[in-house]
Amino acid sequence: MRVWYGTVWESTRIALQSIFSHKMRTILTLLGIIFGVASVMVVGAGIEGLETWVKESISKILGSDSFILDKYAHLGELTEEEWELMIRRNKDLRVSDIGFVRALCPDCEEVVGEVSTSRNLYYGSEEVYDTQVVGASANRIFLGSQELDEGRYFTGEEVRRSRFVCVIGSEIQEKLFQGLDPIGKTVKIGTEPMEIIGILEKLGSTFGHSMDNVVHIPITTFQKMYGIRRSITIRGTAVGRDRFESAIGQVRTAMRIRHKLKPGEDDTFGLVSTEDINKDVDQFTQMIAVVVVPITLISLVVGGIVVMNIMLVSVTERTFEVGLRKSLGARRTDILNQFLIEAVFLAASGGVIGLGFATLASSIIEMTTPMTMTIRLSYVLLAVGVSGGIGIIFGIFPAYKASKLDPIEALRTER
Repeated sequence: MRVWYGTVWESTRIALQSIFSHKMRTILTLLGIIFGVASVMVVGAGIEGLETWVKESISKILGSDSFILDKYAHLGELTEEEWELMIRRNKDLRVSDIGFVRALCPDCEEVVGEVSTSRNLYYGSEEVYDTQVVGASANRIFLGSQELDEGRYFTGEEVRRSRFVCVIGSEIQEKLFQGLDPIGKTVKIGTEPMEIIGILEKLGSTFGHSMDNVVHIPITTFQKMYGIRRSITIRGTAVGRDRFESAIGQVRTAMRIRHKLKPGEDDTFGLVSTEDINKDVDQFTQMIAVVVVPITLISLVVGGIVVMNIMLVSVTERTFEVGLRKSLGARRTDILNQFLIEAVFLAASGGVIGLGFATLASSIIEMTTPMTMTIRLSYVLLAVGVSGGIGIIFGIFPAYKASKLDPIEALRTER
């Protein structure tokens, strides 16, 4: 054991001595591995960051652990025939369905209804274009996806009486009421005057669309203004994360009862949850990773070829040294270990340095863009492991070539 340890240590010492005695060549050799590992890490961090950003955006819009009940809610692509069938089969959802679902879903904490359209908003001579007008239940604010910055949300009584009150988004406040307190002021949605009673917290933009150019009004007021023929969307949350699946089942059962569906008949409504959407996002980002990551790994293969070429040059330059070592009793395995250790050390060092560059690049991207960069341990192990593996794979041939040198012929080589 001691003999083996001493032999390996001697091979390692000679390999490191060779590396540090040719600094410029070592740096040039490392560049391919460094950029290869850095590209894999940055791409991986970007993919993970994209997944995180999309899920956070979904949570921001819909709230976490919530469900969406809608006439056409679905995930995935539909064929033209499936879409036509859904149009013929699915029924509109009405305000009365909200109470029915709430009554038959004991595991639901909140069940709310909403419906929306786009209209221009006016205050005096000022105008905001394409504002999203959301007609909502009084408990819409309790879904947890958004809070109030100022004022209050409309009450159940105001919903029942179809009051002309509204809660505005922060973008409307900034555009129409610079330096003014909007609470108590009156804006017009089209030609209808609305008293402002609250201001929603700022959400920013998602997928390039502003989430703050919005105004909430009672759902009954919305129907008074635009009619009751529009199908509404019902959203809700469970009393606890552990009862979320149970709540989804109760909602589906309630709607099947409501639509008088028999066992075996297809649902005549759409029901999805944020968990389903997140799973869809996971599948999407995994597909991206499957396509993109192997492409970036090609740069590591190129780096490995550079390592092999440099090692072959090193073997040629050190032919006399190899012959001398063999004549002094070094075995083929000793020579093989020496050159293999040198190749692996070069590749692994490049991997570690590349990881540092990737971390720096990810931090710069996070600071200069809204993009989240998430470096996961799996990508760290992949990049460093592949770089070390490349050192072994592309170092074997030069090491084997060196170990096969005839000591007599090697000693005849001019130094």
